[in-house]
Amino acid sequence: MPKKKSSNSSGARLPRKAHLVLRRVEPWSAMKFSFVVSLVCFVVLFVAVAVLYGVLSGLGVFDSLVDLVNQLGKGEQGQNSIPIDIASWFEPVRILGYTALIGAVNVVLITALSTLGAVIYNVASDLVGGVEVTFSEAE
Repeated sequence: MPKKKSSNSSGARLPRKAHLVLRRVEPWSAMKFSFVVSLVCFVVLFVAVAVLYGVLSGLGVFDSLVDLVNQLGKGEQGQNSIPIDIASWFEPVRILGYTALIGAVNVVLITALSTLGAVIYNVASDLVGGVEVTFSEAE
């Protein structure tokens, strides 16, 4: 007579587990991945600043700031005692230009620091044996 499988709790089985050790992160791979992620973050930053600038400009916030600074800078005779053109500070070319410059610097820094982090991880992993990770199957 063939033996039947004994099933406990209506055929449910325990999830499998795998114990793995992450010993090395390839710096070239880390560099490529971090470059793409930082590039996406740059695009998100640029679009967010452009949208925020458009909203604030549409609400007249920059015009109000320029008027406020001009009123505060008027002298006793009514002449402008501040020789700075504050309106040029809020031009879209200047704001978006600085945003692009900061974003480009961020892309370079994030890429370089992530690559350096991968190299430092590899050195530390050689010393202590890496990071042990346990994976289990989803139920």
